[in-house]
Amino acid sequence: MANRPDTIYFFGTCLIDLMYPQVGVSAIQLIQRAGVNVIFPPAQTCCGQPAWNSGYRDEARAVARAQIALFPKPIPIVIPSGSCAGMMKAHYPELFKGEVDEAQALDVAGRVFELTEFLVDVLQIELQDLGAPIKVAVHTSCSARREMGVADKIESLLGQLSNVERVEHARKPECCGFGGTFAVKEPEISAAMVLDKTTHIRNAGVDRLVSQDGGCLMNISGAMEKQGNAIPSQHIAEFLWERTGGNAS
Repeated sequence: MANRPDTIYFFGTCLIDLMYPQVGVSAIQLIQRAGVNVIFPPAQTCCGQPAWNSGYRDEARAVARAQIALFPKPIPIVIPSGSCAGMMKAHYPELFKGEVDEAQALDVAGRVFELTEFLVDVLQIELQDLGAPIKVAVHTSCSARREMGVADKIESLLGQLSNVERVEHARKPECCGFGGTFAVKEPEISAAMVLDKTTHIRNAGVDRLVSQDGGCLMNISGAMEKQGNAIPSQHIAEFLWERTGGNAS
């Protein structure tokens, strides 16, 4: 378990910047409410994962190098996405192996925390549920589950909320079919995978879908809207902020 820091860096991710800005705001507010200062480097862009997944190593390195330069202080880097956190923590060491700035990349990789991991393991955050009773289904991304090993952290946080009932759904551990560039390269396979996911979420009879990753939420919620029977979906940061009275403060 890492020591509780006074200050952290927050890496917002492209999807949160472009699609879910309130998620980033909620995540920062949760951290600040716990007494930790947040530094948000304004020049941050992409972690480099799309180029990495597509085999463009030089391009991925150029994007990643620009991000690495934004985190010089020896403090944690908190990321509200298992996918982007996995890229920086698991793949930066390989991407920069043998490069002149390998040591800097390794340093950054070693300071990365996925948001729910940070809230549970580092801040040991305690939550009081102020919301009405609700049934939720949880989707954990492949990266949160396999690369970061933090799939249980969202369960731990939701378990503190007395009026939230977590409903298990079939094929919960399976991929939603997004995979970033995978959904573009293999649209038919991706569509079949997300159909399986949305079908089982609906069959669970829940009021809301909650996840740690914006990419999965975008894919699953977008598919449900196209199918004509959408269940509201929400990132865990925004959900926690709402349930604990953040919007009323």
